[in-house]
Amino acid sequence: MLLEANWNFPTDITVGEGCIKQIAIRCLELKMTNVLLVTDPGLAKLPMVQEILDVCVGAGLDINIFCNIQANPTGDNIRSGIDVLNSGRFDGVVALGGGSSLDAAKAIALMAKQTITLWQAEDVGDNWTHIDANSMLPVVAVPTTAGTGSEVGRASVITDTDGERHVKRIIFHPNMLPGKVLLDPRLTIGLPPHITAATGIDALSHNLEAYCAPFYHPMAEGIAIEAIRLIKDFLPRAVANGEDIQARTQMLVASSMGATSFQRGLGGMHAIAHSLGALYNKHHGLLNAILMPYVLLRNRAEIETRITRLASYLGLNDPSFESFLSWVLEFRQALSIPHSLSEIGINLDDVVLVGEMAARDAAAAGNPVKLTPAQYSILFSDAVKGQLY
Repeated sequence: MLLEANWNFPTDITVGEGCIKQIAIRCLELKMTNVLLVTDPGLAKLPMVQEILDVCVGAGLDINIFCNIQANPTGDNIRSGIDVLNSGRFDGVVALGGGSSLDAAKAIALMAKQTITLWQAEDVGDNWTHIDANSMLPVVAVPTTAGTGSEVGRASVITDTDGERHVKRIIFHPNMLPGKVLLDPRLTIGLPPHITAATGIDALSHNLEAYCAPFYHPMAEGIAIEAIRLIKDFLPRAVANGEDIQARTQMLVASSMGATSFQRGLGGMHAIAHSLGALYNKHHGLLNAILMPYVLLRNRAEIETRITRLASYLGLNDPSFESFLSWVLEFRQALSIPHSLSEIGINLDDVVLVGEMAARDAAAAGNPVKLTPAQYSILFSDAVKGQLY
């Protein structure tokens, strides 16, 4: 089945194999003529980048590359990008890559022309109102992984390494939403199975935490529950056969749905994962994948009815919280996701600090159960040990 579509929800999204060839058209629609392509060092060497350059140059655009970005991008990465952008006469940004590249690109486009500092734009209180929206540069977003959904998000997660202890901060403005998005499954074909699995379960965690968040947003709830079904059906296919275009397309869509649905909120998975990502620089999606069953169990008292309804929608046998938890465990195992954090080199040395950081994290506000730092420390400890019950 050929999957092609154009949506506005509210981002202008184009979906379909080969739609990357429309990149220059999308830039011109946003009045971009001198473009900074922001990506990571690995992608910068791949043929897809040369294809983008060729298409843009052929359409009369000037385009240059900035790729000094690491996994879990830092404030220094953003400041370097801002320096590059301001040294030229760039009037727009193309964000290409996984969540790290997309988050970095959006932050660079947001902050390059501002008079306030990066951390003054953190999503705290009314900080966003101090940003000059008229100075923001337009962004065309092109994801190459199906996980974060950052291409349809209004925020960037950036690691603050300026202090003694690293911490992830959320940079936010309503207008950070990219103006155009291209979801081309062909760009995700080269992802190895373990990255496909980790990013795919990251999308699952976004939708699942949004579905369980204790806030009223029925549209987000509906988006989340259908995205979870797509991930259940298509992530194993994408992992088993990376060239399955239909599976790759549906995973890109489910990823974007996750970042749309989590306007309703996130929760404990992300509160802990953000903290561990800052401290240990581990893959965000893998952290969420490992943490998932431990957080579900901790929240059971508040989400059991909702999870039972989800289990019924997914067509699980004997729909219940237990059947859903069993499915999560089997799903992770089938995708070779580790069961404990200790299996990826995380120990209990920072158990108190992780609890404190998680409780302060913005995502903690959406957890169905209000947890104290000590309770987050226990939850983290259980995940390190692989102790579910």
